[in-house]
This record gives sequence, structure tokens and C-alpha cells, in this order.
Amino acid sequence: MMGVGKSTIGKSLSDRLNMKFLDIDTIIENKENMTITKIFEKKGEMYFRKIEEKITLEYLNKQNFVFALGGGAFNNFQIRTFVLKNCISFWLDLDLNSLFNRVSDSQRRPLLNKKNTKKTLSDLYEKRKKIYALANHKIDCNNRGKSLLIDEIVKIYENKTN
Repeated sequence: MMGVGKSTIGKSLSDRLNMKFLDIDTIIENKENMTITKIFEKKGEMYFRKIEEKITLEYLNKQNFVFALGGGAFNNFQIRTFVLKNCISFWLDLDLNSLFNRVSDSQRRPLLNKKNTKKTLSDLYEKRKKIYALANHKIDCNNRGKSLLIDEIVKIYENKTN
């Protein structure tokens, strides 16, 4: 989900695991030469979702990487199927109030650029959580520091790969 800390956790996790880190949204922005918000404004969400699928599937083939997928990427059947077959996936879950506090002032969240941000965020969370629950592991991020979250993910990862 947007604002949960996928990029922050992903960067630290990749350092800890001595892997490279890739944020798919950043790659999309670089390839498109504009922010995600601008892509939504100028080309629409459908265009963004198509490019997101293409780029995500292209990059997920790389080995020894930690990836941060965009908040909506796991909703894509092709992406989700690939991830569940070939990767170890983590759903970073955070309560709605905390998510709202993190994203309420952000202009970088095109799906939230509406009048009732809290309601929109709540609706998105309710819609997406059923899909997110398909991830291999759910990590409760509530009231837990970054280092504890990374410790938990590393432990799961090492148990799966050893």
C-alpha cells in the first residue's frame, strides 16, 4: 500500500542482505521522464498500469535484488502470478490512520488527489487488502521500528533460502 514504507524498508533490507535495490516506481519515472503523478495526469491510469506491468515483469527476472513494487502492482494478475511463483513476497501492513498521516499531504499520490483523502485511502485499502493477503508473508508494521521490521523479514528470507 502506498505510504507503508516499501522503498525505505527495501533499501535497508537490500543493504542488510548485500543485494541491490530497485524501486519500480522510480524506474518508471526515469523511463517516462516524468513523475507518476504526471503520467496519471497526461496519459491516464490505464497507460501507467500497462507500463508498470511491462517494466515490473522485465525487472523481476533479475537475481539478487530487493524490489519495491508500486502500491497497485500486486493487483495485476501477471505481476502477482510471477511474484508468487518466483519470489518471496512481503505485504507490509500498516493501519489506516498511520497511512493517512504519512500520505495526507503528499502530492505524489495520484490516486489520492481527491477531496476526501481519508475515504479514498480507506476504500483503496479495503479493495487491495484481499489481494495483498495473497503475498507469501504479512508483516505488521504498526508500532514497530524499521530495524525490527527488517530483522523479521531477514529471518523469514534466510529460513526460505537456507
